[in-house]
Amino acid sequence: MKLIFERSREGRGTAYLPACDVPERLPAGELRKAPLRLAQVPETEVDRHYSELAQQTHGVNKGFYPLGSCTMKYNPAVNEYAASLPGFTDIHPLQDADSVKGAEELCSRLERYLAEITGMDAVTLQPAAGAHGEFTGLLLIKAYHRACGNTARKKIIVPDSAHGTNPASASMAGFDVVSIASDAHGCVDLDALRAAVGEDTAGLMLTNPNTVGLFDPNILEITRIVHEAGGLCYYDGANLNAVMGIARPGDMGFDVVHVNLHKTFSTPHGGGGPGSGPVGCRQFLARFLPHTGGAESIGDVRSFGGNFLVAVKAFAYILSIGAEGVPLAASNAVLNANYMRVKLADVYPMAYDTVCMHEFVMSLEKLHHETGVSALDVAKAMLDHGIHPPTMYFPLIVHEALMVEPTETETKETLDDAIAILRGIRDAAQADPASMHEMPLHTPVRRLDEVGAARNPVIKYAF
Repeated sequence: MKLIFERSREGRGTAYLPACDVPERLPAGELRKAPLRLAQVPETEVDRHYSELAQQTHGVNKGFYPLGSCTMKYNPAVNEYAASLPGFTDIHPLQDADSVKGAEELCSRLERYLAEITGMDAVTLQPAAGAHGEFTGLLLIKAYHRACGNTARKKIIVPDSAHGTNPASASMAGFDVVSIASDAHGCVDLDALRAAVGEDTAGLMLTNPNTVGLFDPNILEITRIVHEAGGLCYYDGANLNAVMGIARPGDMGFDVVHVNLHKTFSTPHGGGGPGSGPVGCRQFLARFLPHTGGAESIGDVRSFGGNFLVAVKAFAYILSIGAEGVPLAASNAVLNANYMRVKLADVYPMAYDTVCMHEFVMSLEKLHHETGVSALDVAKAMLDHGIHPPTMYFPLIVHEALMVEPTETETKETLDDAIAILRGIRDAAQADPASMHEMPLHTPVRRLDEVGAARNPVIKYAF
């Protein structure tokens, strides 16, 4: 399709604003030196341009979006409506406290709900994203050890299957990162963990279920080992969809947790935001939380109370599905993932062929070796069928990985269609491997030079 500037023609356009009828009083130094470069197009072309963009944009409102570890699920539009109410959108954080009691009550109740779901004692809504929540939680751990005089505790243990933000957040918080290997079953290697802990251990960062979609059967032993070494346990809540309302991080022995409201609690994920990553903690860490005003607080990590309208959506979501709906959503996410896993296991070898949680990982290493068809080729072929590809080449511990998360909001019919498409792609890969390298064939843009685009991006229009 053409860019809006390519549709532009000199002198075209629609102007509804009347000419200014009062003297202009703008400082000369603030005026533009040249006219603003805007496309000159009639209203019909503007409408068609943005309609075409919308038609070419893939989202959960258009098709299946099984992006592993990202929870691209359908989020009820009523929660967007709730967040657009004037009583929420027209307030300001600096106005008199007596005039925003409703907003304060909403945040307070949401904090209590999230504390109950995670098994924590206190929650802050300030962090603006998952990684921001990680950073905030690590600052709590750092403040705790400093208050206890344990300044030698500078190491954070992170499994090799962790999200990339885990080691990055730990490093940003001033810790040294110690990576430990996974065992043959895709979970934490207990011997490696025992060897890693010591008097310099500040804590452990762990996702459970983990990045390969497995609930670690040794989770209580893992947190016990870290606690006995004097460290604290941080729970990355990115995969909470699989266990919310069923198993709580606090009951697993974790001391700090972040929750992605933009994955689990109704705000759409992706597109650059806004997100929200509330952090919960045990009572002994509560004095270090942001926004407490206490001398030991780590201080605000974001302005005011965080992304308030995201909190409104999460509050509406929890209220609408209720105490029964929270675990039901998790159960359906697990059911959908296992249904797809079993239906595909005979043609796509599973990295860990056992009961998974909300996502599963396929390894196309054998297919790649036999035919030359890679995980990337299969992902590109899915585009021709109107499916967004799964996560590719992650986690790094699985070669030629495709990580699939169907989410709880997809129907059996949608899953059956996706299964049939993936099986058909496998047949095509066996019958005509060379053709797979040309896909996609029917998308608006064919296969791109992704390396070139990453290294030499064109980010502005050349007038």
